[in-house]
Amino acid sequence: MRLIILKDKEDIGKWVAYHTAKKILEFKPTEDRPFVLGLPTGSTPMETYKNLIQLHKDGVVSFKNVVTFNMDEYIGLAPDHPQSYHYFMYDTFFKHVDAREENINILDGLTTDIKKTCEEYEEKIKSYGGIKLFLGGVGEDGHIAFNEPGSSLESRTRDKELTYDTILANSRFFDNDITKVPKVALTVGVGTLLDSEEVVIMADGYKKANAVHQGIENGVNHLCTLSALQLHRRAIVVVDESAAVELKVKTYNYFKEIEAENLDTNKLKEELLKLK
Repeated sequence: MRLIILKDKEDIGKWVAYHTAKKILEFKPTEDRPFVLGLPTGSTPMETYKNLIQLHKDGVVSFKNVVTFNMDEYIGLAPDHPQSYHYFMYDTFFKHVDAREENINILDGLTTDIKKTCEEYEEKIKSYGGIKLFLGGVGEDGHIAFNEPGSSLESRTRDKELTYDTILANSRFFDNDITKVPKVALTVGVGTLLDSEEVVIMADGYKKANAVHQGIENGVNHLCTLSALQLHRRAIVVVDESAAVELKVKTYNYFKEIEAENLDTNKLKEELLKLK
């Protein structure tokens, strides 16, 4: 597992966006051989999306031959509901880039057959040869997507009841009214995540510090989904200084030293532009 420690969430957004664009350009996707990208929602990836949109506008990267799979969706919310993740993705990202409608995959929160919907989602991912790069955020309790504490490390796409802490945290998007927040959601599984060729997880702010500590420094534990990335051969956790405050000094200094050549976002952008 790699740990990238940056100054703030703005730098996280730049680093992850440049890394993502670099992966797409190096892959040289075509219509018959698309790049498969897993995408998150929430406040954490906002800076990443902003930077990816700018890279697209600058002519650096195209999403025309990129197939996307989103991590999760609330059960019971229609695609046009302002707080559905379908709405979020189009409003925040898809409508600003050249992604093709047929290449966008988001779980159906109004499905009448949850089991079938989840199985078909997994099969569709497999039909593309798996996900090349999965981006994600992490909750205060270490959950990724809606894989709440206690989720099996082998879990696949399924419905999942949300914890009170998650409902409370997400109520800020529902007028701070927890009664408006859906109690169940569809989510890719921990196993789905681990099957991806590469995973990049972002964490910013002091509230995420304990999750980062648990996921990086403690053993693999089903109560902290982030820790499962220790089992992944190509996992990167990108955090800001605030989210790194609970790491041991030795751990902090170790990763700062071994990743010293990879922390300059300006340098990363220069390398990216050479691939244009």
